[in-house]
Amino acid sequence: MASPGPGSPVERVRAALVAAGLADTVRTFDDEVPTAAAAAAVLECEVGAIANSLVFDLDGAPLLILASGAARVDTNLVSRQLGAKVRRASPEFVLEHTGQRVGGVAPVGHPAPLRTLIDTHLAAHPLLWAGAGDHRSMLSITYADLARVTGAEELEVR
Repeated sequence: MASPGPGSPVERVRAALVAAGLADTVRTFDDEVPTAAAAAAVLECEVGAIANSLVFDLDGAPLLILASGAARVDTNLVSRQLGAKVRRASPEFVLEHTGQRVGGVAPVGHPAPLRTLIDTHLAAHPLLWAGAGDHRSMLSITYADLARVTGAEELEVR
């Protein structure tokens, strides 16, 4: 399959990886992989090794939570830890702040840096896979590199 064109969300993700000193590990598939389960099946990995990039509304500001595909984010737990109300963001809010559509959001390649939390359970996997800007693309990355390039705060999110 041909890779997405210049200026696309996927190309911005590729550029962000390279700018951070990482290899371009983006893979684009023929079929969509919009869920952790679909991605894990195509990549032949555990669902827990999929790092979902989930955008929440934190009192009107975007909050990116990188969470294991094996569990759901407990917004009440996160709200208590942050001392502010965390709500699921609308698809329009996600697109506005990431330049990417829900189901394909990457941890990098956004118009501006986002406050980011990383699920500590992801550290159990030597290699993680995350969305790469659209429903057909994924990138591979280590936990340490993911935390570094996103400036993520480690947090228990489930």
